Amino acid sequence: MTASPTDRPAPRSGLRPVTVVTGGSRGIGAATCVRLAREGHDLVLGYVRDAAAAEATAAAVRAAGARCVAVRVDTSQEEDVDRLFDVAAGELGPVTGLVNNAGVTGPLTRLVDVRTEDLRRVIDVNLLGYLLCARRAAREMTARGSGAIVNVSSAAATLGSPGEYVHYAATKAATDALTVGLSKELGPQGIRVNAVAPGTIETDMHAAMGDPDRPAKVAAVTPLGRAGQPAEIAAAIAWLLSPDASYTTGTVLRVAGGR
Repeated sequence: MTASPTDRPAPRSGLRPVTVVTGGSRGIGAATCVRLAREGHDLVLGYVRDAAAAEATAAAVRAAGARCVAVRVDTSQEEDVDRLFDVAAGELGPVTGLVNNAGVTGPLTRLVDVRTEDLRRVIDVNLLGYLLCARRAAREMTARGSGAIVNVSSAAATLGSPGEYVHYAATKAATDALTVGLSKELGPQGIRVNAVAPGTIETDMHAAMGDPDRPAKVAAVTPLGRAGQPAEIAAAIAWLLSPDASYTTGTVLRVAGGR
């Protein structure tokens, strides 16, 4: 039987939401951490290598009045994911939200030229990592009968990104399927699962994959005529985690400037 809102445990008075954000040190992840801190969340910031960037984001979160713990984690590794959530529960309290954001693209190139090791890494982080984090979050949230998960997808899931990174696009299409399926699986337990699908956003990801001028190029074929900003994606994520989205689940919210 599906539980009604009045049947589910109410949030404990006075307690702040505790949200895990993977890939939280830079770009969309960092903007999301700061936005959520301003909206009353305490944060667990997962990062894979750049400790200085992670600490800078954590400092911004604390300056906004929130508690924050930065945890080095490779989300493709089960033991790392378990440690991330264990640290969250031990230092901040029960996890109420997850933002599945950590992702990689590999170099921009046609599929025929992609190295097998790059294919494996993209699949391991973008798909297996999301599954591992969502599974651990679901286990904790199911026990309490509430929670929210937001997966960061991409407009590439439907555009396909030919000549750039169809392998990355494929993992983001899988993210959309994960979002829809898991929302139906967890809805009866009072857990909402949604996704945000950004278009081209001004981050350092483009330089990392070999084309720092890509946002300007894509702007020419984007109806709004520009690339997006990380804060614009963070706003969408924050809404999906908020009580204002209490009847929203299984949704892939496209924030892509019209593409």
